Amino acid sequence: MRIAESELILNSDGSVYHLNLLPGEVANTIILVGDPERVPKISRYFDKIEIQKTKREFVIHTGFIGTKRITVLSTGMGTDNIDITLNELDALFNIDFETRTIKEQLTSLQFIRIGTSGAVLPEIDVDTFLASEMAIGLDGLMGFYQTKKQALDVSIEATLEPIIAPLGVRTAVTYASEKLLHQFAFDMRKGVTITNTGFYAPQGRSLRLTPTNKHFIDELIQVALPGNRKITNMEMETSGIYGLCTLMGHEAISLNAILANRANGIFTKDAYKTVDKLIQITLERIAHQ
Repeated sequence: MRIAESELILNSDGSVYHLNLLPGEVANTIILVGDPERVPKISRYFDKIEIQKTKREFVIHTGFIGTKRITVLSTGMGTDNIDITLNELDALFNIDFETRTIKEQLTSLQFIRIGTSGAVLPEIDVDTFLASEMAIGLDGLMGFYQTKKQALDVSIEATLEPIIAPLGVRTAVTYASEKLLHQFAFDMRKGVTITNTGFYAPQGRSLRLTPTNKHFIDELIQVALPGNRKITNMEMETSGIYGLCTLMGHEAISLNAILANRANGIFTKDAYKTVDKLIQITLERIAHQ
């Protein structure tokens, strides 16, 4: 079925609307970062950069480490931007822009988020690297998508219902790629990540406005999840990445540099050094896949 111009919007040069990218300008292995300024901090380690594009908060560099082709792309903050980014990246590979039809042979992509996060358990030290094994989305994005049977884990929702329901939030529980967990996080702490819809009240912070329940984060971390797991950290993108990748057939992992510990009120002394170390580890593991 042909996809209408209003649904798949292309620029005058044939590039996809928000990302300003053409088919062929993105590698199958894609590093996602929130901060546009983090893109050159990653691509400086490339042996060669072949494509550099910028539009709005989206900064894209595609290049090589050795013979491995890699794209690094900034999404900006929040799952609203993740929705744009992943749908348009998937379209570049899996929709024929000439006929506006879905291709018969689909391409599975590899997404690696390198991000920062705050721990909510006192025993997680700042400057720790934590891989999100599971993501609990409080952002609402996945509620807008029809989900394949058992594509998203609904078994945990009842456990969280008494805390989440009064906030008017629908949860979504999704998982990292097992393959990528083994490849990238074999020596990292595994965690359960909350993806929030904002930074202040949605994460229990209060400045001039008061959260509906300023204790809901404390209540959530007391919940015992299957496998004796606890919620470990919070950020603003992972659930959207995992959910959309699950539905589209892509692989994804979210690697978090823990810069703050909310339980202890501690912030790292050198955020740049911690994030740069995670970047170098990630690139080394991509190159040796």
